[in-house]
Amino acid sequence: MSTRDTLRTFIVDTFFVDDFADDDSFLRKGLIDSTGMMELVAFIETEFGIKLDDKELVPENLDSLSRVVAFVDRKQSLAKAS
Repeated sequence: MSTRDTLRTFIVDTFFVDDFADDDSFLRKGLIDSTGMMELVAFIETEFGIKLDDKELVPENLDSLSRVVAFVDRKQSLAKAS
């Protein structure tokens, strides 16, 4: 399963939402609240084996499916390059 599909499945199953576009803001659309964001972060760390620093917990990285996918892909690429 792709990163996108894995994340979409988690969001749909955990937050009971399925009608959202990849670029929809989780917070502005009310799809995921701040507590849900912490669940999403925990899932990313566990599922993809990456650690998120506090400075990375920003909307630019986590406020839409497309942003999360790009962020996870960048983190995984950096980890492989190290």
